[in-house]
Amino acid sequence: MVKILITDEIHEEAVEILRKVGDVEIATNLSKEELKRKIEDVDVIVVRSGTKLTRDILEYAKKLKIIARAGVGVDNIDVEYATERGIIVVNSPDASSISVAELTMGLMLAAARNIPQATASLKRGEWDRKSFKGIELYGKTLGVIGLGRIGQQVVKRAKAFGMNIVGYDPYIPEEVARDLGVKLLDDLNELCKVSDIITLHVPLTPKTRHIIGKEQISLMKRNAIIVNCARGGLIDERALYEALKEGRIRAAALDVFEEEPPRNNPLLTLDNVIGTPHQGASTEEAQKSAGIIVAEQIVKILRGEPAENVVNLPAIPSEKIGKLKPYMELAEKLGLMAIQLLDRSIEKVELIYSGEIAGEDTEIVKRSFLKGMLSPILLAGVNLVNAPSVAKSRNIKVIEGTISESEYGNAIKVLAEGNSDKVSLVGSVVEGKPVLREIDGYKVDIKPEGIICIIRHIDRPGMIGKVGLLLGDHGINIAGMQVGRKEPGGESIMILKVDHVIPEEVLEKLKKLENIKDAKVIHL
Repeated sequence: MVKILITDEIHEEAVEILRKVGDVEIATNLSKEELKRKIEDVDVIVVRSGTKLTRDILEYAKKLKIIARAGVGVDNIDVEYATERGIIVVNSPDASSISVAELTMGLMLAAARNIPQATASLKRGEWDRKSFKGIELYGKTLGVIGLGRIGQQVVKRAKAFGMNIVGYDPYIPEEVARDLGVKLLDDLNELCKVSDIITLHVPLTPKTRHIIGKEQISLMKRNAIIVNCARGGLIDERALYEALKEGRIRAAALDVFEEEPPRNNPLLTLDNVIGTPHQGASTEEAQKSAGIIVAEQIVKILRGEPAENVVNLPAIPSEKIGKLKPYMELAEKLGLMAIQLLDRSIEKVELIYSGEIAGEDTEIVKRSFLKGMLSPILLAGVNLVNAPSVAKSRNIKVIEGTISESEYGNAIKVLAEGNSDKVSLVGSVVEGKPVLREIDGYKVDIKPEGIICIIRHIDRPGMIGKVGLLLGDHGINIAGMQVGRKEPGGESIMILKVDHVIPEEVLEKLKKLENIKDAKVIHL
């Protein structure tokens, strides 16, 4: 009989589902050594965030076939090693969507009607009906930043309140927004100008950090309310504090903070700030759903049926993974670069393989590219299994091809197109390591890692010095530099590897230098 080990608490209904297909043991709060002993002869292990399934633990798993994470994140699981071992990893990414959406609406109402402040006043023995005059949601414009699973659930609920919805999500097709009844805006600043209430539902990435900053807040209506149940760090808390303190916007309702738990956060001293301690997924229903979803996934896999929430691709033999791994890494890096270089949604991608990779089954390499391309823009995450379906749901056309040979040998060429932009990238594998060879036809030779600043400019004397001086004045160290050009005096490209994140205001100064056409910072 299948042996199932549960090491973190899950809902009893989930446990009962598992008892029907296997011998279930519940053992929580295990020490590392106890976990090593118990994992030796189990077929399935069910965890939440408490149990850490690192490589040194999984090495003891002689019979393990399935790891089930009751929840979204799999940071506590060595997915790569599990894949090498042929262990299937499943999770439950949709379990908390409704809970987070409902908390968003709850905070929105609470901020609009001053419910926490009025409650506190009442408990102090006061009967103050004038100080807590609120506003209605009906007829107000709600700006939704991020139209993924949770954002779409918020839209449905907000429409029931009679709100007008505008959205900002560069990676959602127009027809998807139209079907939701959302007016899709190309400009985040425009959303900030027209919205009465703004809610965020995007992942925290280098590109989205402080997506709501001083500039965006300065554009908001004086009566605007900001709600954040997504990730701390999406809002510049210093700028938010100043605006709220000075009464330049009405209120903020926050479930997440840049530092958690927040320590001496000045926002919490303001009467027009309400908050909760990262409670988005903390409902009985979400916790129950997370357990039941993974239990049902386990049952399907044990019966030989396809499961929807598989996080990896264990069917590929380990020897194949070893051979394809450098190309998977290269493809993922190229995907990360493509999405960051294209400011608008990607509509079409062409992957062209040459050298030894051209003779292999490139499915997992393609999935690696899509994972890299989509990961920065998805709150719930994307993996090697769901990447093609996610791309399809966003109407991204993917084409693969091969050529007999390339000047770079074992290489991958990427041609990606958006609404009005396109980018061409070429990377190769040299001694098992990925190397970037071309950007839009400009020849380069760099390792795709760390922070890279790509500057398009006119080839003129002194350009390198001007750029270096500006970055140096702002304490940004250049670790390496290359220049690619097609002809002397024409358009050129400068690639800088830097040791520090280049702030947006410094990047804007860079763009204003004479003979510079554009500059972008890429995080790899």
